[in-house]
Amino acid sequence: MEIDIPEVLAELTAAFEEYERALLSNNPEVLIRLFWPDTRTIRYGVAENLYGADAIAAFRHKRAERGGAPQRKTTRRQITTYGRDFGTTNIEYVRTETGKPGRQSQTWMRTPDGWRIVAAHVSMLADQDR
Repeated sequence: MEIDIPEVLAELTAAFEEYERALLSNNPEVLIRLFWPDTRTIRYGVAENLYGADAIAAFRHKRAERGGAPQRKTTRRQITTYGRDFGTTNIEYVRTETGKPGRQSQTWMRTPDGWRIVAAHVSMLADQDR
């Protein structure tokens, strides 16, 4: 298996950047489109566990009504592709309003409609592990 084929890495990077722009500009339709529309898609958030594309879409619409996701600044990014149809994106970030650090990981696959997120996890770092 080839890791980080340049053109595939560029495609996934572009899809990830589209997701980040949509997140920070409160564009739920783009965020919903970039998740695989399937009952097996999962998103674990800071305060929610979402199973299936419908639950993710409902969360995105509700969050958009409340003003969208908290603003953040990415401090570290790792994007890796495995072959031509699978990849992961991982970031560390800081919420701009509170300064609290967080992290996000996404698993992406190529579909007939383009790159889609099949699993995601967002969490904030605790002050300490108890």
